[in-house]
Amino acid sequence: MVIDTVIQKQLNRFIDQLRDDGEIPTVLALPGGTEVALGHSPTVLVRLNTWNAARHLINPTMETLGAAYVEGEIDIEGPIRDVIRVATSFARAGDRNQGLGKLPEWIAKHSRRSDKQAIEYHYDVSNEFYSLWLDPSMVYSCAYFRDGDEDLATAQMRKLEHICRKLVIEPEMRMLDIGCGWGALAIHAARHHGARVLGITLSDNQYLLATERVREAGLEDRIEIRIQDYRDVEPGAGFDRISSVGMFEHVGLKNLPEYFRVVHDLLKPGGVTLNHGITSVDVDNRSVGLGAGDFINRYVFPDGELPHVSLAIRELSAAGLELTDAESLRRHYARTLWAWSEAFEGNIEELSRIAGERKTRIWRVYLAGCAQAFAYNWLNIYQLQAVRPKLEGSTMTSPLPMSRGYMYAR
Repeated sequence: MVIDTVIQKQLNRFIDQLRDDGEIPTVLALPGGTEVALGHSPTVLVRLNTWNAARHLINPTMETLGAAYVEGEIDIEGPIRDVIRVATSFARAGDRNQGLGKLPEWIAKHSRRSDKQAIEYHYDVSNEFYSLWLDPSMVYSCAYFRDGDEDLATAQMRKLEHICRKLVIEPEMRMLDIGCGWGALAIHAARHHGARVLGITLSDNQYLLATERVREAGLEDRIEIRIQDYRDVEPGAGFDRISSVGMFEHVGLKNLPEYFRVVHDLLKPGGVTLNHGITSVDVDNRSVGLGAGDFINRYVFPDGELPHVSLAIRELSAAGLELTDAESLRRHYARTLWAWSEAFEGNIEELSRIAGERKTRIWRVYLAGCAQAFAYNWLNIYQLQAVRPKLEGSTMTSPLPMSRGYMYAR
């Protein structure tokens, strides 16, 4: 009882602080039945299931609030976009000076074993789980909204084509797709551009479905899918084109030099590569602010580390690659994530049946929280196009046209 009284007093002080900050469209439902409105016309209800759960509101971060919801200590009602905005307001009030997350600790092992375990943790929920909120091709990366009014399926197809155009794929070229997911890019590159593709993944579920999809597409003679670490692709394989989409977030900051060196070495002189990945907005490579990065690392992406785009460019350049184009898709990813989140919200009951309530809660707040993060520029995502220069005579040649027109031809 004494502990409950202390927590109540601390919670009351935090409630007063929130009210001083201004209107928050929320009602706090406290143990015992008391409800406290933090603003007029509330759209969100936060229910504390025990007084012990109130400790998450005394000095809240996005991690502690997310963990409290995942573990069932608090429940929420209301539109998920409003829920995330309210959580952000709570976290900002909890620590005015926290705008950035922790500095990297450089302790993640990122061995072949640990990387495979991290990928399995994230991707091997079940293919059915992902199919309920991704587009029909199950492209689990940022879409490309060329006009801004496309549906998600159209935008994902345009993203695949955008990547293939940037790679300037010609028939019979050998292409390596690092982190091939469920095979959508490999199939698109082979079917529409005549590439011969090796797709690699560390996820058993992705491997099985990607292999099945290649067979259904009648492209077994052009596409091979393997369970393989990028570091284990045979040296000297000599690829004309290399794509890496949504994968280098798992590489680890300390391993970026090796990652880009491997890409360089696997790419033929005169070859083109494209790295599509999430980046930190902090030049010191700090994680997402207000504790959101800690929540993601704990529940969603074990060992995930995000470099600032300047570090990625530095390391690819140090590996001997020439940066030829950098494009931010931040606004595209905010739109993509909200589309995923909306589909997720519409299938909550079925998702809970497949993955259980706890995992469903994790993904629910993760998708909406990431959408918020990209919308507010807490995170960015870049496509980095680069070439391995080829010396011909006394000139370093490039396979790319002189202007960017080839990227956008309709």
